[in-house]
Amino acid sequence: MVNKFKTVCLTAAIASSSATFAGGLLTNTNQHVAFNRMMSREASIGIDGVYYNPAGVVFMGEGSHLAINWQMAYQTRTIKNDYKLFTNNVNNPTTPRDFKGKAFAPVIPSFQYAYNKGRWSLQGNFALTGGGGKCTFDNGLGSFEKIVGETAMGAIGLARAIDNKLGAEMFTSDQAFGKKGSYSFNSYMHGRQYYFGLSAGAAYKVNDNFSVYAGLRGIYATCNYYGYVEDIKVGNMPLYQVLDPSKENSANIELSCDQSGIGFTPMLAVDYKTGRWNFSAKYEFKTRMRLKNKSVNQLPSIGNLDDNLKNQMNKVLTAKFMQAGLPQEQAMIKAEQTSTKVLEDPTVVATTAGLKQQFDSKINKAIGEYADGKKIAGDIPSLLTVGVGYSPIDELRINVGFHWFDDYNATSYNNRNKLLKKRGTLEFNAGVEYDVTKKITVSTGWQNTNYGLTDKYMDDKSFVVGSNSVGVGGVYHITKKLDFSVAYFHTFYNHVKTSEEVTLAPGKTVTYNSDYTRNNNAFAAGVNITF
Repeated sequence: MVNKFKTVCLTAAIASSSATFAGGLLTNTNQHVAFNRMMSREASIGIDGVYYNPAGVVFMGEGSHLAINWQMAYQTRTIKNDYKLFTNNVNNPTTPRDFKGKAFAPVIPSFQYAYNKGRWSLQGNFALTGGGGKCTFDNGLGSFEKIVGETAMGAIGLARAIDNKLGAEMFTSDQAFGKKGSYSFNSYMHGRQYYFGLSAGAAYKVNDNFSVYAGLRGIYATCNYYGYVEDIKVGNMPLYQVLDPSKENSANIELSCDQSGIGFTPMLAVDYKTGRWNFSAKYEFKTRMRLKNKSVNQLPSIGNLDDNLKNQMNKVLTAKFMQAGLPQEQAMIKAEQTSTKVLEDPTVVATTAGLKQQFDSKINKAIGEYADGKKIAGDIPSLLTVGVGYSPIDELRINVGFHWFDDYNATSYNNRNKLLKKRGTLEFNAGVEYDVTKKITVSTGWQNTNYGLTDKYMDDKSFVVGSNSVGVGGVYHITKKLDFSVAYFHTFYNHVKTSEEVTLAPGKTVTYNSDYTRNNNAFAAGVNITF
């Protein structure tokens, strides 16, 4: 009971780790304004190609090329949960229930630079390659409340076992746990994840039509997770009173964890130009990432449950026997004998021992990926991109592209990646841009993202859903060497629904339903400079 509750609370903050932007599970692909306004940039020739088509950058003119980009992204994540026990929440007895998280990243910068000379192009890129922003769930998650509700049912089950042997209402009274399984609590969590990427590489023009590229990206990951579940009350009894009545926070769970790590990504790319066509491909190898934890977590202890229950019973029984006419000393002796007999009853012993055994045997799993000093796997998957561009007339450019993220083979904590389909994440995109005048270019694009999801992978602590994104924007060519771009894109997310059967007691099961979705908006602006 308590162990399940603790496990959920300690792992819930990971909900914010999924990228706020477009791309795979841990990869941001919108690293330049041009992507936001057109979506398909794999076969374009431009300074944004330092990320999208690095081999093609060598076909730009000689000299230095610099891009400075700013993005702002806002995302909401909504999980609708339907669970019968939610009606026992005295502060919000409704089901189904929406649990919403908000992620806002007001300033996300990125920079691309290339120096072209002869057949060579030396390039560098700085951007958020993963994560971005902070996600906050002001009221926690449905999995928080699910376990609180189950904890309340477990508490009244133990109370019933004790009171049945006692032959009187004590812990099942309305002043204590009661009989209904009602509960209340306060919960909050937020998470922040940034994967900063700095890459360097070189492209070489083999001939007028064909070029190659090799590069290396260094990644520094920094993450922070904070959350708590506190003031837990079952019926009218605060839970801390049966864990450690001398400390009001003894039943609280608090997570405070910082993570950091470094990884490296080798990259290869090619580009081929012929007539009005351009073809490109890029491969990024898997990034091995191990994140080290620095944590200060507060966990409840169930070790003194027997003694605390006995102390509670002794106080109540002593007062009861004294009211019946026994002297205080005799009342205390009789209370001690009665409580000992009840707590040593095989049914009560089995109930309390089961709780403690579960807690102790699974404590490592409960602490999970946030244990202080632990290193956990957080690989960034390998990525293959392919693009085709066609320009039927000089003023019009049409692109299509494809991305494949090998998420299945990117190791994550407890090999959760193996719950995905082996095919990984597939993305398809298309875009078009048109020079309205010599000063103004407009563009639009579309991208479909299809993750290899399974029902077992879906979890409100870390989830993604498939989507379709559309972008629109334009470029104002201030001079021949200075461009200003603006863009907006919106993502339309699918809904993924799951259902599981939960056994509350032998022969008694209830259904826990979940409906996952998101909403995303991003704005971007930037300048491209040639000098």
